[in-house]
Amino acid sequence: MNIQGFVDLHTHGISRYDTRTDDHEEILSMARVHAKAGTIAILPTIYSGPVQEMRKSMRAISRAMDAQSKADSRRLGAQILGVHLEGPFLNPIRCGAMDKESFLKPTVSAFRRLVSGYEDIVRVVTLAPELPGALKLIGKITEMGIRVNMGHSDATFRQAAEAKRAGATGITHIFNAMRPFHQREPGIAGLGLTDPDLYIEVIADGVHLHPKVLELIFNHKRLDRLIIVSDSVKGKRTAKGVVYEQGILAGSALTIDNVVKRLRKIGIPDAEIIEASTDNPLRYIGMSGSAR
Repeated sequence: MNIQGFVDLHTHGISRYDTRTDDHEEILSMARVHAKAGTIAILPTIYSGPVQEMRKSMRAISRAMDAQSKADSRRLGAQILGVHLEGPFLNPIRCGAMDKESFLKPTVSAFRRLVSGYEDIVRVVTLAPELPGALKLIGKITEMGIRVNMGHSDATFRQAAEAKRAGATGITHIFNAMRPFHQREPGIAGLGLTDPDLYIEVIADGVHLHPKVLELIFNHKRLDRLIIVSDSVKGKRTAKGVVYEQGILAGSALTIDNVVKRLRKIGIPDAEIIEASTDNPLRYIGMSGSAR
C-alpha cells in the first residue's frame, strides 16, 4: 500500500503521553509516537474536564504547535493541526469513560470562556445536540469556522437532523457513546449512516465496532464522508489493543497503521482505506494539502 502518511483527527494520547497536560513537551512526545507509526498529522483531542484544565491543555498544544513551526525538520513528530474539543457540552447519560461531573450546559458564554485566546487553533468541537441551548451554540461555533460534531449524545434522529440544519457537519466515533440504533428510532447513528453530507468518525480497531459493522459502514456510507480515527488514549492496552478504565471501554491504544491492518484483514479495499485515513480528514477540517 503506497501511503505517504495518515491523518488522525481524534487522539487523546498514546503510550505514556496524554493531552491532559500543561507541558507542551508531552504533546510533542505524543506527536513523535504517532509519526513513528506513519501518521503525518494529528488533531490532539482534549477530554471534557474543568474549563481551566481544558484551557491548560489547549495552551500546551498551542505551544507545541509553535515549537513545530520553528523546527527545521520533522524531528518534532506528526504535524499538530490544532485542537479537537470533546466536551464539555455532552450528555451525562452517554458519558462513556468521560467525567460527567465536568459537563456544562451549552451556552455561547460558556464556550467563549473555554476557547478565549485559542479560537484560531480549535478545529472541531464535539457536543450533544439535544441539550437545551445546543442548537444556538452550534450556529455560533460554525460562524467561527469551527466544525461541530455530534457525540456523547442521546439525540433522536429528529434532534440530530435539527442539529445538522443548525450547522453540525460530523459525528464523533459513530455508534459509541450515543443512543443505540433502533428500527423505529435510528438516532444519530442512523442519520450518520444515511445522510449524504455528514462526515462520520470510525474507530476501526474491531472492538469499538464489530468487524461486520465496519463492513456495513464501508459498504453503505458515502466514501468521501468516512474518517478513520484511532481514539487513542494513554494507558495499558489489552491484547486486542484497547484501554479500559474501571471496566469501561475508554479508547484504543493503537495508531492508524494498526487500524489499517485490521481493515485490510476484513477485506476493505486499499483505495477506500487510503481515502478515509488521509484525504477525508484533511478535507473535513479545511486543511487539504497542508500536512507535511
